[in-house]
This record gives sequence, C-alpha cells and structure tokens, in this order.
Amino acid sequence: MFDLHCHMLPGIDDGSVDLEMSLEMARLSVADGVHTLACTPHIYPGLYENTAAGIRAGVDALQAELDSRDIPLRLLVGADVHLEPGLTESIRNGRVPTIGGTRYLLLEPPHHVAPPRFEESVFELMAGGYIPVITHPERLSWIEDHYAIFKRLVDRGVWMQLTAASVAGKFGRRPLYWSERMLDEGCVHILATDAHHPRRRPPILSEGRDAAARRVGEAEAHHMVVTRPQGIVEDIAPEALPPLPWISAPPKSSGGFWKRLIGAQ
Repeated sequence: MFDLHCHMLPGIDDGSVDLEMSLEMARLSVADGVHTLACTPHIYPGLYENTAAGIRAGVDALQAELDSRDIPLRLLVGADVHLEPGLTESIRNGRVPTIGGTRYLLLEPPHHVAPPRFEESVFELMAGGYIPVITHPERLSWIEDHYAIFKRLVDRGVWMQLTAASVAGKFGRRPLYWSERMLDEGCVHILATDAHHPRRRPPILSEGRDAAARRVGEAEAHHMVVTRPQGIVEDIAPEALPPLPWISAPPKSSGGFWKRLIGAQ
C-alpha cells in the first residue's frame, strides 16, 4: 500500500517529536503493509513555516536512518499545504512541494471555518496545472453546511482523501457518517493515515481499507490505497486512472446531520 499523508518527520510540526518516534511509526507502517510513504508536514503560514528544501533535507536524513536499520520503507517529499495567497507561484518556484514532485498536491482546508473563495482558489491551482488532493474533508466542522462545495470540486476533477481512521470509526460518529456518505456517493479517491503519533494517531492504513471494502467492495478499496496512490507517485494523468464509482443515490433527508444519523439507527 501507499500512504501519501503522514506526519513522520521528527520535530518539524505537530507530528513525530524525535527520531525514535519516527522510527517507531515507520516500523508500524511497514508492518501494516505500506511500502511507500509521503512525509507531509504542515505548511501553515504563521505557524509551521516549512519549505520544500527543509522537508527534503528531513526526508533524506530519515530515509538514511531507515536504510541503516533495514526498515523497508520508501519515503517521498510532500506537504500538507494550507491555502495562502500566491500558492501556485510558491509551488512553481519550488518553495512549496507537491507529492514527490508530481502534479498532485495535498491541500488542507481550515478545520473550523469555510474559507472565502475556496472553490475559486482550488480552481486557480488546477488552472496552473496542479491536481489538488483535499485532505480529510470528513473531519471538517463545516462540511455539513457546505457539502455541495465538495461535490462540485469532485465533479470538476479535484481529488478527495479520507483519513483511514475516520472510515474505521476511530474519530467518532460524525466523521464516520461523512466518510460513509462520501464513499457511497463515489467521492473518495484515496485513503491515507494522516498519522501524527505511534499510539494516539498511528500509521495504520489497513483498517480504513478494510472498512472501505465493506462499503464499496474490495476492488474500489484497492484503488484507494494502491492503484490511485501509485498513479500519483508516477505522476499519471487522472483520466488514465480508475474512475470514481457511483455507488448509491445521496440521502433525500434535508434535516441536518444529527437528524439523519439518529433516523438511520
């Protein structure tokens, strides 16, 4: 499997705090069946001022440590990027990295507030030749009132990445509901761990894959953790990769998240 969203680099953001923790996370990831992992620390202006050069140096150093200990995990450069003015230019000039130098970029929306001009900003990235991969939309507090935005983004070619632990129910009922709804409506391109810690938020991808398989079938779950992520790493055009399925019609209820959730029990 491929895990293209993981905060494994030590001491660079709110993920791993030191080398020993990074090594523990790497061993867990390999034991879970992952062979290629993107190190994707936050790039968040004013909080995590990471750059492609610094991330690349961290990846090279950690890869050397893994190799010296015979931990068979291939690391890639990436970042969990927040929207900021001039983001397209920052990618072009090499300050902000895409996933492994490809056209695909992890884009993290604000967790609690829908950003102004979000759709326009995403489409500006696409106009610049990049494919935004929106990270963990199921965990955003504003998804319920703005779900149509994510549907429109998918329709326009933007990719969606769910957190494996959300699909497995580890983040609670609300992220599980939105994970299942997005799966049911064919809006999920890939799964990733978004791991930050070996125990509190471990790099376990298989639990999400297994939960997704029960929802959408083994073949589609395989696409989410192998076929499409491999396509990203190889920089294959999205139209050459397996298309999203349409599994079921969207719920007809318009009574809000909790009404739908309670009514479904």
